[in-house]
Amino acid sequence: MTPATRLKLSAMMFLQFFVWGAWSVPLGTYLGESLAFQGQQIGLVFGTTAVAAMISPFFVGMVADRYFATEKLLAVLHVVGGALLFFTSTRSSFPFVYASLLFYALCYMPTLALTNSLSFRQMDNPAREFPAIRVLGSIGWIVAGLVVGFLRLEDTARPMQIAAVASVGLGLYCLLLPHTPPAKTATRVTVRDVLGLDALRLLREPSFAVFVGGSLLVCIPLQFYYAFANPFLNEIGVVNAAGKMTLGQMSEIGFMLAMPFFFRRLGVKGMLLVGMAAWVSRYLLFAWGDNAGLVWMLYGGILLHGICYDFFFVTGQIYVDEKAPPDLRAAAQGLIAFVTLGVGMFIGSWLSGLVVDLYVEGAGHAWNRIWFMPALWAAAVMVLFALFFRDRRTPDSVSGGAAY
Repeated sequence: MTPATRLKLSAMMFLQFFVWGAWSVPLGTYLGESLAFQGQQIGLVFGTTAVAAMISPFFVGMVADRYFATEKLLAVLHVVGGALLFFTSTRSSFPFVYASLLFYALCYMPTLALTNSLSFRQMDNPAREFPAIRVLGSIGWIVAGLVVGFLRLEDTARPMQIAAVASVGLGLYCLLLPHTPPAKTATRVTVRDVLGLDALRLLREPSFAVFVGGSLLVCIPLQFYYAFANPFLNEIGVVNAAGKMTLGQMSEIGFMLAMPFFFRRLGVKGMLLVGMAAWVSRYLLFAWGDNAGLVWMLYGGILLHGICYDFFFVTGQIYVDEKAPPDLRAAAQGLIAFVTLGVGMFIGSWLSGLVVDLYVEGAGHAWNRIWFMPALWAAAVMVLFALFFRDRRTPDSVSGGAAY
């Protein structure tokens, strides 16, 4: 990969996650405080990205792999998505907010798999080169959080408008990315293509099937953090919550750059288990922490994000890229997006909203009880995954181990 290509991909990742971080982190606070949505309504709104993630693998497998250059498809999706997100920022009733954000999510979520597949196709050794590119996404998320937090915009619609402008800019920038033609020749689309059965055949391998099942189950409690961490911190009086939450992405950068070191020593299974354990620890710290003498627990839970995200999601993306043959990699990345960001997050968004509403106390919530629920679930999944997942490769053999 040339330095010019590396720079282009890095800028793409920065803008990709700047857009997502700008609107998604403060959304729960805006919906709850400014629009007076209930917990279940907030959960359902966050679930729009999950619904879109369940559809995007079929779109990616049918369209990205067959008919259009990836960079052009990204350009269209981001420009149209930016317009839809700005429209969402002007709505205040639940039906309109939900519907407009759902249409936006249908544009944005396919771009997560598309940016990954475009990046992987430009790389000689994805396991070695991808973390250094993906880390710019974390920086983009940090910048978005700092802007929103320090300008005190968390309870306003302004973050969505900032993200909308950035999305249009990203769409135009995508036209400058390396040309990435379809991996497959355009042929007649069959029911097999629509259902993504080419990628589903990877589930015949037991280890891959366990990986997919474990990913689905562990993503259910993860949505508690994404939907309700910012409202939680604001409700208990943490000042500049969005800005302080960027500490998680700062830790993500360090762990992202250190991933080759951990890959070589822990292997795929070890990385995934450490990631799951970090989610359990995060929720316990939130349950026991407060904004007084135990505020360090809140910071600890936020700082664990580097392990939570990198060791689970990024490791999973690399594992999928290694297991899938070249002509199925885009569809396979879409499949894991369907399972994690789709089905798992959708169930989690619905369940987290119910739990939050269940523990309403006066004008606030019994957050300690709320956070214990995802902690217990994640712990159970971690134990099951440890018992049933098998990766026959030694840690040193993963992605060429000694080449790091």
